[in-house]
Amino acid sequence: MTPRVLRRLPLNTAAALVFVVAVFPVYWMVLTAFRPTPDIQSETPRFLPVSVTLEHFRDAVAADGFWIFWRNSLLVTAGCVVLALVVALAAAFAVARMNWRGRRGFILMVFIAQVAPWEALLIPMYVIARDADLLDRLATLSLIYFMVTLPFTIVTLRSFLAAVPAELEEAAQVDGCTRTAAFRRVTLPLLAPGLLATSLFGFITAWNEFAFANMLIIKNQDDRTLPVWLSSFSNVFGTDWGATMAASTLFALPVLVLFLVLQGRVAAGMTGGAVKG
Repeated sequence: MTPRVLRRLPLNTAAALVFVVAVFPVYWMVLTAFRPTPDIQSETPRFLPVSVTLEHFRDAVAADGFWIFWRNSLLVTAGCVVLALVVALAAAFAVARMNWRGRRGFILMVFIAQVAPWEALLIPMYVIARDADLLDRLATLSLIYFMVTLPFTIVTLRSFLAAVPAELEEAAQVDGCTRTAAFRRVTLPLLAPGLLATSLFGFITAWNEFAFANMLIIKNQDDRTLPVWLSSFSNVFGTDWGATMAASTLFALPVLVLFLVLQGRVAAGMTGGAVKG
């Protein structure tokens, strides 16, 4: 081997190890979802499929409430993403394009909110929701997820806005556009990578979140989201691991499909948001 290959060997080995550790649980989940029940309950683990069945997927889809909780997760996630994009776009425009008193302090507060652990908000949010009679409502979850994803969305979109020359908007205004029309027709299309990156981040955060959904949906079990439903998925004989893993695989599919479709733009958005501004 060449000296260059030898120098990179420890790094490549570490990267391969991290990849295996990260991917193996997902592989085991999918493998279990397709395994017949006797193979799942076997005392000897098998890392390659011997036989395949779709029975667990049929059981998961036919389980009580599966489509209701799927709808709940989709509504909560869509509400979070739309709210975060609208508010963050306005806030990013104000920070990147306008000079106003308190601007630096506002940016500092956004950065502090971004690095703060959202788990620290569990108890305060529960107390606020309880006192305001907002428990057992999907709208409450959407607002909380919106609040959690908003700082990241503002920071990312601000970086993209700062990288777009203001002279483009000024030229459009000279041609007769209003300031709003100039932003919508000139700047907004250039923000597509950032919008897609932040949308995917918000989608993954809201779609996978468990703690807030488990704590704030107490009485009305029909308003549970898929992660909470999956944690209690069982039958009269106990946990049905095949159906649970099948349901988990179906739960992960939307994020996987969305990421594969937007992969190139999201990578550009993440990189651009990290180095621009």
